[in-house]
Amino acid sequence: MAQSFWASGIVLAAGAGTRFGMPKVLAADGEWLRASIAALRGGGCREVLVVLGAAVVDVPAPARAVVAEDWADGLSASVRAGVLAAHESAEFVALTTVDTPDVGAAAVRRVLAAAGESGLARARYHGRPGHPVVLARRHWPALLAALTGDDGAGPFLRGRPDVVSVECGDLSTGRDIDQR
Repeated sequence: MAQSFWASGIVLAAGAGTRFGMPKVLAADGEWLRASIAALRGGGCREVLVVLGAAVVDVPAPARAVVAEDWADGLSASVRAGVLAAHESAEFVALTTVDTPDVGAAAVRRVLAAAGESGLARARYHGRPGHPVVLARRHWPALLAALTGDDGAGPFLRGRPDVVSVECGDLSTGRDIDQR
């Protein structure tokens, strides 16, 4: 079923991956990046942005690269760069991280569909919060104002009683990979 709204998918892939030993955008010879792009496109996002920083790589089509010059400031810098680069027609953004390679299109579709009236939805994996995270455009100013350090959208989402939790544990683990 095709989406009736415009969603921009954002792959957060700017970090240095210090615990992992290298920028995760380079992991598995770029397979994690390709999987993240495919999940967002297959899940209903009309455009996919890849936020880069520590490593700047060629991004596979149909995705578009966005460089977060301040990537070393933490995850919030990457979220900010991606949201600000989203297409002007985008009604929603769907955020995911490059280090969750088993999260596929089905999870993206499910979380996008659940965003509905509140405009806020987040995947959960057996009760644990994860990605994707979906935010309607009307929430972007408050999100951008709340971003700080390496916390990304987490503090903004935790402070909102209207975030729809979407169980996706039947689709994948949703675990981020921090160690090789």
